Amino acid sequence: MRTVLIIGGSKGIGNAILSSQLKLNNKVYNISRSAPLNIHPNLTHYNCDILTDELPDFELIDTLIYCPGSINLKPISTLTIEDFSTDFEINVIGAVKTIKKYLKPLKNGTNASILLFSTVATKLGMPYHASIAASKSAIEGLTKSLGAELAPAIRVNAIAPTVTDTDLVSKILRNDKMKEVIAEKHPLKRYLNTNDVSALADFLISENSSGMSGQIFNLDCGIVTFKI
Repeated sequence: MRTVLIIGGSKGIGNAILSSQLKLNNKVYNISRSAPLNIHPNLTHYNCDILTDELPDFELIDTLIYCPGSINLKPISTLTIEDFSTDFEINVIGAVKTIKKYLKPLKNGTNASILLFSTVATKLGMPYHASIAASKSAIEGLTKSLGAELAPAIRVNAIAPTVTDTDLVSKILRNDKMKEVIAEKHPLKRYLNTNDVSALADFLISENSSGMSGQIFNLDCGIVTFKI
């Protein structure tokens, strides 16, 4: 049984990973502002805000997964400095705070790893993504830097998903027409669901990926790699 700490496991991608890890009979700690609907003897939830509250202490963690994110799509003319600051706080400062807090418990773990999340927008140059792309680019730099610094004790990787069907992107996937348009933009003619992402996450925190660190994995339905 492995011990997995998920930040933001109550909804969306985080909850899909949480559910998958519970099915694998791993011990899961979840830290978020609301409790997940999942009920399982191996699940312990801590209700707190990652940016403002004191975080709980743990003796040992095998994996830390940081899931909080934001989608703040505006033209640069209407994005405020506060928008950039807020997105950076959620995506980067929260991750750094969490990693610094749990370095020692991770070093006590087995095949210890950290999993972060980026976005395909860091590579595609998408309009109205300036704030989120800037924050997630910082996450990619953090992944590579910490991967080098913490080797060989702790592996660090990141997943960069394309559009994923979650509450966070419900305004984008707001009707059948928009879903069709988004799917058509991808060479594989689909976008992601949360199980697509959790499957890759399960692999990256497992023994099967013990030779991988400092990597950014594009889970992109072909949109970054292919021009078709």
